[in-house]
Amino acid sequence: MYLLRGVMGAQSAGPQPSGAETVQKLCDRVASSTLLDDRRDAVRALKSLSRKYRLEVGSQAMEHLVNVLQTDRSDVEIIGYALDTLHNIMSNEMDEPDDSEEENSQSQTDDLGSQFTEIFIKQQENITLLLSYLEEFDFQVRWPGVKLVTTLLKQQGPAVQQIILVSPMGVSRLMDLLADSREVIRNDGLLLLQQLTKGNAAIQKIVAFENAFERLLDIITDEGNSDGGIVVEDCLILLQYLLKNNNSNQNFFKEGSYIQRMKPWFEVGDDNTGWSAQKVTNLHLMLQLVRVLVSPMNPPGATSSCQKSMFQCGLLQQLCTILMATGVPADILTETINTVSEVIRGCQINQDYFASVNAPSNPPRPAIVVLLMSMVNERQPFVLRCAVLYCFQCFLYRNQKGQGEIVATLLPSTIDANAVSAGQLLCGGLFSVDSLSNWCAAVALAHALQGNATQKEQLLRVQLATSIGNPPVSLLQQCTNILSQGDKINRRGSKIQTRVGLLMLLCTWLSNCPIAVTHFLHNPSNVPFLTAQISENLGEEEQLVQGLCALLLGICIYNNDNSLENYTKEKLKQLIEKRIGKENFTEKLSFIPKHELYSKAAQKPQPNFSSPDHMMFDHEFTKLVKELEVVIIKAIYKSTEEDKKEEEVKKTLEHHDNIVTHYKNVIREQDLQIEELKQQVMALNSQNEQFQVTVTQQLSQIQQHKDQYNLLKIKQGKDNQLHSSHVEGAQINGIQSEEMIRLREEIEELRKEQDILQGQLAEKDGLIANLKSAQPEVRTERSPPEGVPADGSSENAMELYKELEALRSQIQAQSLEINGLQTERQELLHKIETVTAASALASGDSTAVAASKVAELEERLVASLKETNSLKDEVKTLSEEKSALKQQVDSSNSTAAISQNENKKLEQMLADSKKEQDDLLILLADQDQKLTALKNKLKELGEPVEDEDDLESGDQGDDDVESGDQGDEDDEKEELEED
Repeated sequence: MYLLRGVMGAQSAGPQPSGAETVQKLCDRVASSTLLDDRRDAVRALKSLSRKYRLEVGSQAMEHLVNVLQTDRSDVEIIGYALDTLHNIMSNEMDEPDDSEEENSQSQTDDLGSQFTEIFIKQQENITLLLSYLEEFDFQVRWPGVKLVTTLLKQQGPAVQQIILVSPMGVSRLMDLLADSREVIRNDGLLLLQQLTKGNAAIQKIVAFENAFERLLDIITDEGNSDGGIVVEDCLILLQYLLKNNNSNQNFFKEGSYIQRMKPWFEVGDDNTGWSAQKVTNLHLMLQLVRVLVSPMNPPGATSSCQKSMFQCGLLQQLCTILMATGVPADILTETINTVSEVIRGCQINQDYFASVNAPSNPPRPAIVVLLMSMVNERQPFVLRCAVLYCFQCFLYRNQKGQGEIVATLLPSTIDANAVSAGQLLCGGLFSVDSLSNWCAAVALAHALQGNATQKEQLLRVQLATSIGNPPVSLLQQCTNILSQGDKINRRGSKIQTRVGLLMLLCTWLSNCPIAVTHFLHNPSNVPFLTAQISENLGEEEQLVQGLCALLLGICIYNNDNSLENYTKEKLKQLIEKRIGKENFTEKLSFIPKHELYSKAAQKPQPNFSSPDHMMFDHEFTKLVKELEVVIIKAIYKSTEEDKKEEEVKKTLEHHDNIVTHYKNVIREQDLQIEELKQQVMALNSQNEQFQVTVTQQLSQIQQHKDQYNLLKIKQGKDNQLHSSHVEGAQINGIQSEEMIRLREEIEELRKEQDILQGQLAEKDGLIANLKSAQPEVRTERSPPEGVPADGSSENAMELYKELEALRSQIQAQSLEINGLQTERQELLHKIETVTAASALASGDSTAVAASKVAELEERLVASLKETNSLKDEVKTLSEEKSALKQQVDSSNSTAAISQNENKKLEQMLADSKKEQDDLLILLADQDQKLTALKNKLKELGEPVEDEDDLESGDQGDDDVESGDQGDEDDEKEELEED
């Protein structure tokens, strides 16, 4: 009691014990007390001292608290006190000190939490013990456990992550916190998972496959998307941890169709003013989450698939709506521009859609033009101008179609004087007095030429009107004129920023374009200017300009086609050797990659600069420098013979490339033909399959008809077995009227065939008679006439003899034909006799039997008609009964649906009542604890307090009420079960 009075702050006589002594006595009491109540009071006292005497409690009581967690698991109150005490000694988030002395001591013990955490996690069983307590549903245990694990992860993140990773079902237990119905535990569970997944790819994958995406997106939707509170912010931060730099989770997120669920996040109304700070934060995190999925740092395949999914689900269209909306906060607009930039970067479909977006102005203008107007406007924020430049770069990245459209707005044939075009804005920014606008316009125009030799040649056609009365000059010449003027023009901003931008534009324009190099060298003042800039000894700021001039001169040597006699490769190299020196030239060229801003620009495609003065290099230009630096140095040190050999090799390679291109075109044409033939084959195959299906159906129908015919035939045969006919194979009994008609028609056909055969026989007899009458005349002429010489000297005699032989052969053939006709005549006579006999027999029998069977057939027909009518009446009755039953079923289904809805409503009401009852129980438990504490305090102060025995009567009444409530709940459950 003395110790408790010291803790509670009651006045006592004598010297007060120190904090360390009090903690020591409490620890002894926790370790030695056999009663659970005594140990619970001691742990409660340690909890109250853990903030003020953090070092003493942490160093003396940690082991005893762990023992309490291991042995007193059945008492949730002491477990909750122990967990809270451990959390207090390990957390650095302490209350504000009361005086200056405590403030000084607090500053000296900032790292106590990390030290105590390290001591605690040395025994991995302690973490496993904590994870087991997270499975407890009791609020007094689970909530302190969540806070303690979060604190451990904050202090010793990697070590605790590794212990949880190897613990059985460790991550799964933590994921169950998201399903807790108590929002306090769920929200703290989000903070725990943030610390758990930070920087650990293995845990990120496990959490993702534990259905984390589905749960987090559901929470965001339930909380109101971007209009939600800080819970939405915590969910978005956790999603970023799960997806950033994790290709597996990104692929899982895309394949799970979760990108489609992001579209409602970006729905904005017409009035976008008055956004809360939380909404701005949420929307900012949502845009960053989209950028995580399409970041240029991701693998190209994954980025491309996410970009296509965002276009197909309408997410890109929603982002463009925000981009063109009015009243959107500046930081959200800037982040939206950056997000749209990365969604369209390198994706042709998305780039084409973005080119078609128009701003809601009068008249409508393309979104690209509106954005460029902001970029070249020096009044706009610097961050916004950088975002617009990045958007323009991403729009032109690997987009030759877009590059051609931008360059076309500068050509004389396509310029519209009444409309503001992208080309006009770029030229205006290029020649502005604002150095930042010069740099941005130069870099943007360089991206319109990046990797596109056709547009580099087209841009040479652009002519500019400098002043009234003076002839127009080319864009290339105007750039070199501004470059040569240097600091003579008074500009706002950095002194060298304009020159750096123009030199980057010229280097990009002239690289891999011999025609542009020729146009540049055609101006006699350009090369002397470059050599003068390189050879001078200027300050540190001018060294960057010298390096870029050296790069430009090197490009003129490397891409020179020797079309100008005064500026061939050899003469330019001699000029460098005499005026500058090769070593000096190489040193000046090396100034570029050694520059600090060059290294920063080479890291990421996005132009991210802390101030306008640091805006010097473009990311794509750093790639160009890296590519050209080595080849330019080699070109400077090469001899004439090596150049000739290299040119020959180039010509050979070009020849081979032409051959390869030709064969590629042939192969491409053949591939197209093959594809067409494949499509035709597929079409024919499909037609063939359809025909086969049709044939199969027809065959099945034919087979069905045959089966039906056979069944009818068998049935008729059974009915007519008592009256069989005398003729085999022709059963007249049971033959219906249709069969009688068919037999009569066959008899008529046989009679007609008989007449035809008799006519043919008469013709044959006449032919035979004619042949017989001609045969004796021929026989008289078979021997040669007398008087013809035997040796055949007379030609007439020989001709007659030949004719005689021909007649003999003809007679023999006719005699054979006569014999064949006679045999055929005999066969015809036999066939006529057979047919006549059969027809006579059939006609005789059929006429005799048909008369007797017609009556029977008519009687059967009448009976079958009556039976058919009766069956029709039965079918009609059954159909009426079926319709009535169907109506009954429909009515029963509607009644069942209504009952199901009522059942669901009752179940929801029951669940709500249970939840309210649980909350009331928790509140009652808290009130009970407070009441007990107050009683103890009153007892200590000497006030009379009623015992529990005095309150039994009141408790008995409460029990009756509770039993009545329980009975009501049982009745509700029985009613639900009956429904």
